[in-house]
Amino acid sequence: MMDLRGCIFDLDGVIVDTAKYHFMAWRRLAKELDFTFTLEDNEALKGVSRMASLEILLNKGGIHVSEEEKARLAARKNGWYVEFISGMTPDEILPGSIKLLRALRRKGILTAIGSASKNAGTILDRIGLRPMFDAIIDGNKIHKAKPDPEVFLRGAEEMNLPPSSCVVFEDAQAGIEAAIAGGMKCVGVGSPELLGRADLVIPDLRKITIKQLTNL
Repeated sequence: MMDLRGCIFDLDGVIVDTAKYHFMAWRRLAKELDFTFTLEDNEALKGVSRMASLEILLNKGGIHVSEEEKARLAARKNGWYVEFISGMTPDEILPGSIKLLRALRRKGILTAIGSASKNAGTILDRIGLRPMFDAIIDGNKIHKAKPDPEVFLRGAEEMNLPPSSCVVFEDAQAGIEAAIAGGMKCVGVGSPELLGRADLVIPDLRKITIKQLTNL
């Protein structure tokens, strides 16, 4: 049994589904650049930083541009994305999220967000969940993208906890690898085929108990 003292949650695809808004914005950018970006192509962007995602998208379209143009394209995509998420409501919180967060906090287990998104704060404000987290680590606080463990190690640090007493919740392979590299237990949220390296895989946050977490 582990000494569970903190849980770190990826935001997109775990607490709320903003992946669709990212996809809509990337697809719109691809269309402007005159190629098609599919849902299958979008799988490669999960858990990846904005600029790394742009590189993947440009490679898919066979497009080569200057660093200055890359910055402009990334900003354009982000503008559309922020426009989409600014209309989010608490109805978009994924099933089981609030119940689990409340249960953890009742037990005195700390909670944090560990997300590559630079818009995590905006999303948490829109869905009303900011007060449920003791630390929020997002793309504005880190320099290295997952699978580097920086985002999760920083989350543990801000909660004043050793990594070994933290469990990470992730829906992307890069996030699972980041948790493992950081010396943390990890719960995959989604498909066992994609997330098999996690200590436990569940379809959504309704399918987990604190007892299961302490048994990891």
